[in-house]
Amino acid sequence: MRLYSFFRSSAAYRVRIALNLKGLPHEYEAINLLRDEGDQHEPEYTALNPQKLVPTLVDGSLILSQSMAIIEYLDEAYPETPALLPPTTMERAKARELALLIGCDIHPLNNLRVLKYLARDLAVDRALRNQWYAHWIQTGFDAFEQMVEKTSGEFCIGDAPGIADCFLIPQVVNAQSFKVDISTYKHISRIFERCQALPAFMEAAPANQPDAS
Repeated sequence: MRLYSFFRSSAAYRVRIALNLKGLPHEYEAINLLRDEGDQHEPEYTALNPQKLVPTLVDGSLILSQSMAIIEYLDEAYPETPALLPPTTMERAKARELALLIGCDIHPLNNLRVLKYLARDLAVDRALRNQWYAHWIQTGFDAFEQMVEKTSGEFCIGDAPGIADCFLIPQVVNAQSFKVDISTYKHISRIFERCQALPAFMEAAPANQPDAS
């Protein structure tokens, strides 16, 4: 199994957490999204991922390039490892709801290519880009905080880490890097601190990746 990743990519970060939680050995292949025009535009990588994004997971003959699809695949393909989706239909639906709130409604508005487009093509200055970033984080976290209050134990869904936590933690790290205050979100903050104490999350952190140096 091979994961194509970039240490600063929050989408790849989600998958790194998931692989660690499930204890699945894999090779790490760094794709530098910033060098020159970016490794993602090289023909060899484009053949794997026509979107020219990370992550990409290669497992045997299977190639997957969306973090949600990858994480659900890992859960179904390797059921002997710890589950990332909870046991009941209702809990699984709530877990997906929380994950997709971040994956569809927060992250796409704030990812690297959007920020580069705002800066390069629309000439939006750094202060306004930071304001843009904070607005979408806060809008999403306002909703997430209310929703997770009803589902959480120690983690987003009950007392075991899972797919929703895989999505939440990278988004909190991104918020912190942009100086967005999350202290008012008591449930998000509590879950973040709990997750950050676990080796699976610590080892997946951007600073601990081989391409971070």
